[in-house]
Amino acid sequence: MDVTAPNVAGLEAILTPALVIDLDAVRENIAATLRLLGGGPNRWRPHLKTAKLALVMRTIREHGVSHAKCSTTLELETACAGGFADVLLAYPITGPQVDVVKRIAGRYPGTDISVLVEDAAMVAPWRGSRIGLFIDLNSGMDRTGMLLEGHDRVIGLAHGIEGSGLRFAGLHYYDGHASEFAPHEALQRVHAGYDRLLALVERLAAAGIRTPEVITAGTPAFPHALTYRRFADIGVTHRVSPGTVIYNDRRSLQQLPEAAGYRAAAFVLASVVSHPGPTRFCADAGHKSISADAGDPTCEVVGHCEYVARHPSEEHLPFEVPPGASLPPRGTLVWLWPSHVCPTVNNFDHAVIVASGKFQGVERVTARGRHPPLAIVTN
Repeated sequence: MDVTAPNVAGLEAILTPALVIDLDAVRENIAATLRLLGGGPNRWRPHLKTAKLALVMRTIREHGVSHAKCSTTLELETACAGGFADVLLAYPITGPQVDVVKRIAGRYPGTDISVLVEDAAMVAPWRGSRIGLFIDLNSGMDRTGMLLEGHDRVIGLAHGIEGSGLRFAGLHYYDGHASEFAPHEALQRVHAGYDRLLALVERLAAAGIRTPEVITAGTPAFPHALTYRRFADIGVTHRVSPGTVIYNDRRSLQQLPEAAGYRAAAFVLASVVSHPGPTRFCADAGHKSISADAGDPTCEVVGHCEYVARHPSEEHLPFEVPPGASLPPRGTLVWLWPSHVCPTVNNFDHAVIVASGKFQGVERVTARGRHPPLAIVTN
C-alpha cells in the first residue's frame, strides 16, 4: 500500500518518539467520508475515541458534522467543549460516572447528551435529568447490549424509558466484528444484521414507540452500511459512526474503498537507536508509543517495506532487514505507520501538527486517558 509521510523540514529538532498528525490529510479524510455519504454530514456520528485532540474535533465540526459519539467522560467533555450539538457516550455508565455525565450536561446545556442502557436498572439513575437514552443491542460481538431477538424485552425497556419521563433516543448497534467477515460475504452479513434490526424497529413502531435514530457501523462495516437504504425508506434516521477514518491505519485502509481518497494522517516519528545484530536495528518506539494490541507487526516503516517490525518491548521496537542490506545509521529518523491508530494516539500526551509542508505547532492530546478517579469536571 502506497503511503506517504509528511514532507516537513526541521525534523531533527523533534524529540522522539513523537506523534505527528498531518492536518491536511485529516481534512481530506473527513471530505472523503462526506463524499461517500453523499455530501450529508447529518448521516455521520463519528466515534471520537480516535480523534482525541480538541483541534481535530473542531476540524470535524468545521465540515458541518454536528453529531458524535465517544467512549469516556473525558471524550464527552472535550466533544461538548468542541461544539458538537449532540453527543452519545457509547459505553455502559454506572456508579459515580453517572454524576460526572450529569455535571457535564449541566455545564453544556446547548448539547444534547445521551448514554446507553440495556436494562431497566440502568434507567433509574437518569430520572429527572435531560440525558437521552439509547438502547444498546448485541450485534453478535457478545460485548455489550441486549439480544437483538429479544423484541419484547427491548419494547418493554423503551416503554420504561418513556414512562420515566426520559427521552428514548434510539437504538445503538455496533457491528465492529464485520472486520472478521470474509470479503466476499461481508456485504450480505452486514445487511442481514440490519434487516434484523429493521424488524425490531418495526415491532417498536407497532407497539407505539417511534425510533428517532439507529446508529450502526464502525469503520469495518461502514462501506457496507452506505448501500443500506431500508431505514431511510421508513423515515428512520440511520447514522454511521466510523472514527478510525479520521487518521487511518494499516488495517482501516484495507477495509475502505481504495478510490475514496483516504490517506494516512497519523504517524509516529522515531529514531534508530541501536544495531544489535548484522540484520537488526532498534527504534525508540516500543508498545508505550505504538499500540501492540493488533499483534505483530505493530507498524510499518514508510518508504521501507523491506524493514520488518518484530515484537516490541516497552520502549524498544526491533526491525529485521534483509541479509546484505545496509542498516540505517543510528540517529536516523523513521516514519512509522501504526497497525492500530486509536490506542496509539492515546499513548501520547502531545501531538506535533503539520500542514502545508510546515510545522503548525504542538497540541495536547486533549481527551487522552480519563478523568481522575475522583472526577471533577473542569471549570
